[in-house]
Amino acid sequence: MEHTRLGTSGLRVSRIALGCMSFGEPSRGTNAWTLDDDAAEPVFRQALDLGITFWDTANVYSDGSSEEIVGRAIRRYTRREDLVLATKVFFRMHDGPGGQGLSRKAILEQVDASLTRLGTDYVDLYQIHRFDPETPVEETMEALHDVVKAGKARYIGASSMYAWQLATMQHAADLGGWTRFVSMQDQYSLMQREEEREMFGLLAHQGVGALPWSPLAKGRLARPFGESTTRFTNDPVGQRFFGDGDRAVVDAVQQVAEGRGIPMAQVALAWVLRNPVVDAPIVGPTKPHHLADAVEALDVELTDDEVRTLEAPYTPREPTGF
Repeated sequence: MEHTRLGTSGLRVSRIALGCMSFGEPSRGTNAWTLDDDAAEPVFRQALDLGITFWDTANVYSDGSSEEIVGRAIRRYTRREDLVLATKVFFRMHDGPGGQGLSRKAILEQVDASLTRLGTDYVDLYQIHRFDPETPVEETMEALHDVVKAGKARYIGASSMYAWQLATMQHAADLGGWTRFVSMQDQYSLMQREEEREMFGLLAHQGVGALPWSPLAKGRLARPFGESTTRFTNDPVGQRFFGDGDRAVVDAVQQVAEGRGIPMAQVALAWVLRNPVVDAPIVGPTKPHHLADAVEALDVELTDDEVRTLEAPYTPREPTGF
C-alpha cells in the first residue's frame, strides 16, 4: 500500500480510503444494501490485509449505525492507533437545535455523539459534510477549532461545496487564528469532472488534499453500461447524482479495460489517482473484489492515448452533490 501526506499537513494516509457508508444496519437510514457486523467482517479484515488504514464514515450513515459498526470493527480486528479514522457532521440526526447543521451547538453535540458511537476519544479527521448557509462561518470555524484544541479531533476537513465557500471558511480561520481545513472530500470521477474547474486549483494553491467520493460514479464505471446490481437499484444517492449513467463515458472505460485485460474499476480509479491534487479516493466496498481492484489500480499507469480515450466523451455539466 502506498501512503501520502494529506495535503501539506503532517497526517499520512493510505492512498485508498475505506468508505464506510457501505456498513450499517439495513433497517436504519435509507440504504437497504448496507452490510451489518457479520457481513462487514471480511471486508474490514481484507482492508487491513491490504494496508488500507484510512477509514471514513459519517454520523448520518445508516442513522449512526455505520459509526457503531466501525467502532466495533476497530476493537475486534485492529488497534485504534494503527488507523486514521474520519467522520463527518452536518446532516440531520434529530429534530432538536443541535441535531443538524454547523452551529456551535450542533458541532459540539454531534462530535461527542460520534465519539460515543465509535468508542474512541478522538477522530483523526473531523469533516463538515456540507456548507451551512444558515450559520456564520466564524461560528463554525471557531467551534471546529475548539474541537481540535479539546483533543477530540486531530485535523479538520470539508466536503462538497463551492470553491468560494471553502475559501471564505479558510479565510475566517486565518483571521481568527483557528484551525484550517487540510482536506476536501468532493465528488470526482470520469463521469463528474467539474471539480477540475471549480475546486482543484484552490486546493493546490492552499495545500488541501482531495479525497474523492464516488470515484466510480456509484459503480456505473465499474461495469458495462446497462448492467445492474442490488445496490444500483437501491441507492437513492446514486440515482440522484448519476441516474443511469453516461453511456459514452462508460463505453470508453470498457474499451480501455478490455484493451488491457483488467477490470473497468481499475481503469476508472487509476484515472482519478493520477490527478496530483488527489490524495486518497474513497472506495465503498460491498464485495471482496472491490478493495482488491482499488489496490491494483495503484499500479496502473495509463498512457496518454488511453487518457485521451477516457476523457474525450465528457461534456461540461452542473456540479452535483452540494
